Amino acid sequence: MYKHILVPVDGSTASMAAIDKAAGLARAYGVPVTAIFVIDPYPFTGVGADFAYGQDQYLNAARAEAGAAIEAANQRLQAAGVQVDSRVVESHAVWRGILEAAGAVGADLIVMGSHGRRGLEKLVLGSVAQSVLSHTKIDALVVRAS
Repeated sequence: MYKHILVPVDGSTASMAAIDKAAGLARAYGVPVTAIFVIDPYPFTGVGADFAYGQDQYLNAARAEAGAAIEAANQRLQAAGVQVDSRVVESHAVWRGILEAAGAVGADLIVMGSHGRRGLEKLVLGSVAQSVLSHTKIDALVVRAS
């Protein structure tokens, strides 16, 4: 049924649950998985003394975080016997980077974790999963962290 699964990761418990679900589906369908980490190169605005984190420092920290999350995803998928490719992409909106990556690799299923934010926290931080679901043209499976 599916030919290629895309799994966005961020190192969280929710994304690791999505990795496990994607691994099971990939084994069942005999398909490869691409794990991605999306870095938003401009996640904040600020000037002057209030601008505590410079752009270079932010990108270095984000790339280090991405490397650790991708490595954990690769190890988990390989241990499950799944063919895995991984990449780090940059996009000005994480959901947009996920959808662009899905198109680039030819994914026909996105499996992603959800932190389950509600109320004010969801309003302030947003929901990447909800944005992906609102804009995708391919199947998506959202895995709730327990």
